[in-house]
Amino acid sequence: MASISGMQVSEKIVGGRPAGCPHAFCGCEASLYKFGRIIPELNLASNWRRFPRTAPASGMAAVRSGHVMILQHQLAGNIWYVHDGNSGGHATREHPRSIAGYAIVDPGAGSTSFRMSSR
Repeated sequence: MASISGMQVSEKIVGGRPAGCPHAFCGCEASLYKFGRIIPELNLASNWRRFPRTAPASGMAAVRSGHVMILQHQLAGNIWYVHDGNSGGHATREHPRSIAGYAIVDPGAGSTSFRMSSR
């Protein structure tokens, strides 16, 4: 359990590498979590940067070189509780993370090419 601004916040492992996802699976897990299915083009974390940039909010994606995670709710400042595939030890966790240094994008807006090409 982590302490953020005096609040106790739990970290939980919610899974491992999903069936059908590559060894480096953060993008694949994020697409399963956000869209309910694997979108192969989104397996590569950097492809998430093609979505429009936005302000941090629940459901948005935080992207940096080699990693992507989905924001769930803000805890304090730039600390968010996130859904984080391949967050270490090949586990998927929901836990507090700083989004400092991440680009925030809206996977539900703008580019629909990923969603359409995978149907």
